[in-house]
Amino acid sequence: MTRLGVNIDHVATVRQARKTVEPDPVQAALLADMGGADGIVCHLREDRRHIQDRDLTLLRHTVTSHLNLEMAAVEAMVQTALKVKPDMVTLVPEKREELTTEGGLDVRTAVQRVTSTVSSLKSAGIVVSLFIDPDVVQIKESARTGADFVELHTGTYAGAKNAVDEAIELEKLERAAQASAKLGLGVSAGHGLTYHNVQPVAAIPEVEELNIGHSIMARSMMVGMEQAVRDMIELIRTAL
Repeated sequence: MTRLGVNIDHVATVRQARKTVEPDPVQAALLADMGGADGIVCHLREDRRHIQDRDLTLLRHTVTSHLNLEMAAVEAMVQTALKVKPDMVTLVPEKREELTTEGGLDVRTAVQRVTSTVSSLKSAGIVVSLFIDPDVVQIKESARTGADFVELHTGTYAGAKNAVDEAIELEKLERAAQASAKLGLGVSAGHGLTYHNVQPVAAIPEVEELNIGHSIMARSMMVGMEQAVRDMIELIRTAL
């Protein structure tokens, strides 16, 4: 059964737009848990544009499901993770000028640094995932680092302009998921997934978890967080 990790970054984005105390992403995480989420995802960026250190600390104490911390593979963030000890860390690329993560981590060109980071985190009992494009080279390099999981970047699939392109990108995800599983990697997927395009990805047998943020946050503004999470879970669990 495919799990759902709910990313609550955008709640913090709204709060930080006014530099105030609401809405609180920690409260949003609680409601997502109540809606049936299998885990909570947050990205503590180096520039602290949305999630803050205070949020991460409180999330570690309050999330009752599974806390997945997205972060860059840099020493300062490693030290933060070792202090907080989330259940999982997902290593992602970061660019200061991007609105959101634009693509997967280039493990091939940074394999030594990534391997060292993976080792440090795993030595503290933290499960490690690498956010990568659905590319066989990146998958093989990810396996070399000792990571436990890969999270396949679904942004190109989600941004497909027509049904033909979407089918091509879905096939890439399917092949990447199969290749990852054969190398002993757990497989999750995420980025740009919505209520309209999630089911084909959820139906990929090797995909164990989907991490979704923006679409759920947008729907929650209309129907409430718990219902928005329940609606997404229903789509994922009924995917064929």
